[in-house]
Amino acid sequence: MKADKPEDPQRQGLREHLETILVRTEKATSWHDEAGHLRGLVNHEGYVPIRTRLAVEDLEFLAGARAELLRFAELGLRLLDLHQPRDAGGITSDTAHPILRCRSCMWRWPCPTFRAMSESFGAPRDQPETTALPETTVRPEPVRRETELPESA
Repeated sequence: MKADKPEDPQRQGLREHLETILVRTEKATSWHDEAGHLRGLVNHEGYVPIRTRLAVEDLEFLAGARAELLRFAELGLRLLDLHQPRDAGGITSDTAHPILRCRSCMWRWPCPTFRAMSESFGAPRDQPETTALPETTVRPEPVRRETELPESA
């Protein structure tokens, strides 16, 4: 009888990160109703005059962001459940480190799907791991389209 292999630490870290996103998003308040109220405050320039400038597109994003992020995190967790390592069952001289293959796609572990997820969701290599969101982000001013006319004084 074979004992279960310990969880791959990189896979386990990615799972914990996705589960943290899922829990944090489930706890968040949906902006759907609030975005509807804020739409009525949009001025003639297309912004809600509050401390930060929100364009109509920003409000549309905020209205659906929670639901979209929930679905995205659930997809990540489902993909992570599909793509996990298993013993390839071959003969090896290093029994402590057997050859592993992905249970779903049978590529050598880590498979391309897991690597892509790890690169996308994992902590950046030059920054320490953290689940906290940055306190502030700089949003560039909107680009004026050629069809927009400058306001006359």
